[in-house]
Amino acid sequence: MHVGVIDYGSGNLGSMLRALEVLDADPRLITRPAGLSAVQAVILPGVGNFTESMQLIARDGWMDGIREAVVTRSCALLGVCVGMQLLAECGDEGAVFGVPTPGLGYVAGRVRHLSDLGCNDRIPHVGWNAIRHCGDPMFKGIPLGTDFYFVHSYAMAVADPASAIGDVGYGAPLTAAVRAGRIVGTQFHPEKSGRAGFAVLRNFLREARC
Repeated sequence: MHVGVIDYGSGNLGSMLRALEVLDADPRLITRPAGLSAVQAVILPGVGNFTESMQLIARDGWMDGIREAVVTRSCALLGVCVGMQLLAECGDEGAVFGVPTPGLGYVAGRVRHLSDLGCNDRIPHVGWNAIRHCGDPMFKGIPLGTDFYFVHSYAMAVADPASAIGDVGYGAPLTAAVRAGRIVGTQFHPEKSGRAGFAVLRNFLREARC
């Protein structure tokens, strides 16, 4: 199965590509939206700033390319870290004059600073933390309380609690994973989370084949 890893100018691409190779997927680095037409699953990585990432996506035509893949052709999509945040309706990071920046809009919710979500711990949240999950297929075979690796200062506040399929306690309950049909996202980095992270990626690939 061809898995497209989107290179829109903001993402930790090397470790994700290597992880997919270890899992015997056929990863393809996609540098132009037209390249998504040749894949069966899509991964949207991301590091850094929400607004800057959305500007890159809009500038290079990725919004239409992603929509054609995941809406028209029903490809599975996995957003990772900022890539998960971009799935939201809007985000506060880098917002101009306090007006939230529109996101891709696949998950109803807003990306907010951790302090605005009640977190009093050190920000950014960096390191290994245990997540709680609802038994979604993305976490098949993964025990409750398993640790994953996080690096973030913002998190998604979902409009519908049912969209959150995992959360992490870091000074406050924070969304760790979301789902909207075949579109899923993880705030943590599965490609950097050892055996458990590889299990999440394996589950995503299994679901993408269906």
